[in-house]
Parts: sequence; C-alpha cells; structure tokens
Amino acid sequence: QVQLVESGGGLVQAGDSLRLSCAASGRTFRSYYMAWFRQAPGREREFLAGINRSGELTYYADSVKGRFTISRDNAKNTVNLQMSSLKPEDTAGYYCAAGRRGIVPTDRGSDYDYWGQGTQVTVSS
Repeated sequence: QVQLVESGGGLVQAGDSLRLSCAASGRTFRSYYMAWFRQAPGREREFLAGINRSGELTYYADSVKGRFTISRDNAKNTVNLQMSSLKPEDTAGYYCAAGRRGIVPTDRGSDYDYWGQGTQVTVSS
C-alpha cells in the first residue's frame, strides 16, 4: 500500500510559478509510475503529467506542455510538479496518483491505484 500526501499549493498571481510536492510512504515507491491530475469545481478530472518508474520518461497534457515539469526522486519517495506561467484557468485541486498497470503512465484515472488528498492551487488574475 502507498500513501500519498501533496503539499505546496496556495494562492498566486497570474504569471507566477509554484512547485507542488507529493510524498509517498512505503518501500515500493519505485515500482509505481506517477502522475499529477487536477480537478476544478464542475469540471472533470484532468491528467496533467506522468512519469515512469525510473524517471527517465515524462508525458504531458497539451494544456500544460512547456509550462509544467514533472520529476521524481526515488531515493526520497517524492514526485514534484513545477508549474510556471500560471493562469487563472489553472485554478483547481491538484492530486498525485500512483499506478502500476502496464509500463508507462496513462491519462486514465482508472489506471491509478492510489491517490493523495489533494492540494488547492488558486491563480488570481
């Protein structure tokens, strides 16, 4: 079992940067690929970025490509999401997720086994 705890959310202005972190418990962190999703009120959950088990391969949604960067540190059991050039439409709850069905992370929430409780990001204009 893996427990995930996100941190780093907050209120920022448009154009600012923010770094989210997700700390994972357990000794099997490196056996999971990881991803970040977000969900705004009244909207569907949205895949943002994924990273494979070794951290060598990353995947991004078109909406955040070039602005967000996902990374992981298997020695520290953490996965991060560096966000830059934030926009008001980036306002949402941000969630990290862990999965191991298949080899590479997917954009389907149903492929992930564990989720964090989320951290709120609010971007003012």
